[in-house]
Amino acid sequence: MKRARWWPWAALALVVIVTVVALIVRSRPSTSAAARADRLEQQLACPVCEGQSVADSNSFEARSIRTEIPQFIAQGQTDAQIRAYYVARYGDRILLSPSNTGLGVIAWGLPALVLVLGGAGIVIALRRWSRTPRLTATADDEAIVASAREASHED
Repeated sequence: MKRARWWPWAALALVVIVTVVALIVRSRPSTSAAARADRLEQQLACPVCEGQSVADSNSFEARSIRTEIPQFIAQGQTDAQIRAYYVARYGDRILLSPSNTGLGVIAWGLPALVLVLGGAGIVIALRRWSRTPRLTATADDEAIVASAREASHED
């Protein structure tokens, strides 16, 4: 009997552990030069295209950047140095994701803050509604129900 109660929890714990391990293994950045170049090409926006990454664009500028990135990697530059080079050259608009400083923090944090506050508001509203006392039936109400029941039994 007790085994039947803990079995679902053990299965849930196993699923959570497998998911966490898979996410950790998957999130490790590859250190190969080709993988770094691919990752950087996905992170940089095409300077002349709207909404396309350097990896997805066929413009002259994007092809030029795709050629330069492996050269920078071969010179021993870090990903941060390469991104900083392109930010200095094209401005912050070259980054497809906002930075982790200044207005970038607001761009990342504001949607999360809105979701948390919205969820908290819903929880507070539901608790208030559940605490509202229920109305009790008066003697007149009970009489109406009793007469309605008698009428339905007579038919």
